[in-house]
Amino acid sequence: MTTRPAFDPRPGMQLVLVACLPGLLALFWQYGWGSVLQLLVALPVAVACEALVRRLRQQPAVPESSLLSQPLLGEGSALVSAVLLALALPPYSPWWLTASACAFALLFGKALFGGFGQNPFNPAMLGYALVLVAFPAHLNQWPIPGQHPGLGESLQEVLGIGGGLVDGWSQATALDNLKHNNRLTIDELFAGHVAFGSVGGRGAEWINLAFLLGGLFLLQRKVIRWHAPVGLLAGLFVISLLCWNGSGSDSNGSPIFHLFSGATMLGAFFIATEPVSGAASDRGRLLFGVGVGLLVYVIRTWGGYADGMAFAILLMNLLVPAIDRYAPRNAEVQA
Repeated sequence: MTTRPAFDPRPGMQLVLVACLPGLLALFWQYGWGSVLQLLVALPVAVACEALVRRLRQQPAVPESSLLSQPLLGEGSALVSAVLLALALPPYSPWWLTASACAFALLFGKALFGGFGQNPFNPAMLGYALVLVAFPAHLNQWPIPGQHPGLGESLQEVLGIGGGLVDGWSQATALDNLKHNNRLTIDELFAGHVAFGSVGGRGAEWINLAFLLGGLFLLQRKVIRWHAPVGLLAGLFVISLLCWNGSGSDSNGSPIFHLFSGATMLGAFFIATEPVSGAASDRGRLLFGVGVGLLVYVIRTWGGYADGMAFAILLMNLLVPAIDRYAPRNAEVQA
């Protein structure tokens, strides 16, 4: 028998969607229409998957008490997962990749385990990890910040029709370039490579700041607690500081570089704080966040993938039962 959540999650889901707006605007500012188009692909897939699952299970319609309480949307978690997944993917990913990631996330990451409140893994990161493993070339190419193709060209690229965008419009990220750098110093990379900005990845700096702003909004509204985000950022900062070997060609990057590159702030405030697949207590959430931060750095530096946020989250999801055993809810530290 499916266990119903002991609280109404829908108001929090709405606030999470509101908090995503700064990140979406920053993505639009840096890369153009791509992320908007990803949302237009992911959202209908989420609604279709949610409707299919509810129909197969013959679940009753959700009482209409909020914006997210329509029968096709359930409690709203499918919509939030789809939005987070669309914002995490490269803006001009093919439509079929986004649709596949979203469907896998909701059907195999959520519905397969019994629906909302039962999933042991973060659904959005499970969908992201699938397409990252299956189609790594698509996930490692991001548009050059500041290049804003028109809506028509953007549609052609996402739908895979027509001429699409011109050659050279995309590039490897700063994290990927740093991982595979073997001759340029950090100063030379920042001075001469288009993927690097002032302190982190070009474009990614502003996007991370925008998601940080959204995360602070969620903290202020008490939708999330501070333990997982602070643990993740602190863990990433400390290990990158300890392993930082200056600006030579073999450098792994400074702590500030790691905080403002890749999906750091999105992961800290929107992914690691997912209540179902995370730890139950405040102490557990802190340990969970620290573990994610450490794993992100390990994967970025020595692993086979440029960022590693998705795999770090999923690996720590596996450890949640052990964390909850040693940091039970009755040991919870009040905020």
